[in-house]
Amino acid sequence: MNRVKKSSSGDRLYKIFIYVVLMMLAIVIIVPVAWVFLASVKQNSEFYGNPWVLPASFYWQNFVDAWNAASMGSYMLNSVLVTALSLIILLVVALPAAYCISRFQFRGRGFLHTCFMAGLFINVNYIVVPIFLMLRDGDSWLNYFFGHTFLLNNLVMLAVVYASTALPFTIYLLSGYFATLPHDFEEAAYIDGAGYGQAMIRVIFPMAQPSIITIILFNFLSFWNEYIISMTLMSSSTGQKTLPVGLLNLMQGQQSKAEFGIMYAGLVLVMLPTLILYMCVQKKLTQGMTVGGLKG
Repeated sequence: MNRVKKSSSGDRLYKIFIYVVLMMLAIVIIVPVAWVFLASVKQNSEFYGNPWVLPASFYWQNFVDAWNAASMGSYMLNSVLVTALSLIILLVVALPAAYCISRFQFRGRGFLHTCFMAGLFINVNYIVVPIFLMLRDGDSWLNYFFGHTFLLNNLVMLAVVYASTALPFTIYLLSGYFATLPHDFEEAAYIDGAGYGQAMIRVIFPMAQPSIITIILFNFLSFWNEYIISMTLMSSSTGQKTLPVGLLNLMQGQQSKAEFGIMYAGLVLVMLPTLILYMCVQKKLTQGMTVGGLKG
């Protein structure tokens, strides 16, 4: 009985400790985010007093100025186009590749799997300069033979680079999940006359929907917040910069003008789409991570 009481009291103290730590982490995360939202609706004169005072009124003009005067609207449109195109290219390439690697035995499978796994250990930020030099040389070749360039300062090529850099991690996650799915459903589809492509699209992909949503969310956050590659490959184009690059320009400009409300409104415009997307797919994301962990 004493051992049972000691174990129950120990479990209770452990749970209390976990709850306290989680509450502290939540406060550390929520307070700065809430402060940014409140600062985005303050007038500029309110920043010179107590920074923790609530705004006297909601000054929505900060968002209007950030959207129009600071060109955040065009930057956001560029980010939406690049992120959507990157996800489409990534899914079109990664889903069949992960399916083939995890479900079939063929010559060169081990080599491909090793190459993708090796890509996990390459930090993309370290190879930005070689990518830039390669695209610059390609543009020089295109300009010499065709009279125009295409590779640099192009949102489509930026999306291709984003998708290429995300392939190793995406294929690693998807192939590991596909390998845990039973083959019985595919065999039943083959008996009914379905081909490999039909079985993949109609049977395996719906079963792997939680995992697919998980990698979409992770890569969306990566593409949406990416700065270094975009800044390097879009250096000469002012009208095709993505939102993180435009946000940095906004912060530098507004700090010199001391217009802090517009700067925080720009920060909110960057954070808002990610928060909305997370709230929409939160249940699927948790399901995908839980199922993947149980099956792995």
